[in-house]
Amino acid sequence: MSGLVVLLSDFGSSEYAGVMKGILARHPAGLRWCDLTHAVSPQGVREGAWILYTSYRYFPEGAVFLAVVDPGVGTSRQAVAVRTRGYMFVGPDNGLLWAAVQDDGGPLEAVALPVPPEASSTFHGRDVFAPAAARLAAGEPLAALGPPTTLRETLRFHRQGREGEVVRVDAFGNVVTNLPPVPGSDAYELELDGQPRSRRAAVRAVATYADGVTGEWVAVTGSAGTLEVAVVGGSASRRLKVQPGRKIRLEPVGEGGGPRA
Repeated sequence: MSGLVVLLSDFGSSEYAGVMKGILARHPAGLRWCDLTHAVSPQGVREGAWILYTSYRYFPEGAVFLAVVDPGVGTSRQAVAVRTRGYMFVGPDNGLLWAAVQDDGGPLEAVALPVPPEASSTFHGRDVFAPAAARLAAGEPLAALGPPTTLRETLRFHRQGREGEVVRVDAFGNVVTNLPPVPGSDAYELELDGQPRSRRAAVRAVATYADGVTGEWVAVTGSAGTLEVAVVGGSASRRLKVQPGRKIRLEPVGEGGGPRA
């Protein structure tokens, strides 16, 4: 038990994230918390799941992840708390927790969190998830929070050969994919789902953004170990008009020129 709660949400700069911290602050002294991010795209469950999946392992074992990207709040979807080999996860059972939980060996224990009658139908982050995360971080056993359950909603990122998906668009407009790099490739042929063959483009593989020139399209291996498509000094997402969930293919080719996208 680390006493640490790590918050992730799509609340942005609104007061909602602060209110959840207020709930945490009302619990025993010694409880600590930090923000992973509150900049998940609104209702971006897939994006939030990717960020959680690629980030959780960098926190101390025993940390409790309080994750709230919850377009189904107030409906019949489960509220859950899950224990894995090294961590605990609290949030809606809508796929948000799935990839991280599976990556850490799968659920060793899971409970359904009761929703108090007085809970807001629009803010379970405050009334259900934050209190549960605080109790876990303070050392209460998971079984004390609710009855046993199983995760009902799965979320798997699409990948078949060199076809994957856009998993997020970062603040710089870089298009982050779940596709690994191919060692030794000089370039990749980029194809978006539904895009005509005439719009395919060769994107040069580089080690750093500084290896490209302003305005050039490049493919960089990002910090998660997967390929990111970028425009040096610009926004690839704006040019490609893509959002998380779009299928994308990156085939390794010889050295190529700039894209026609």
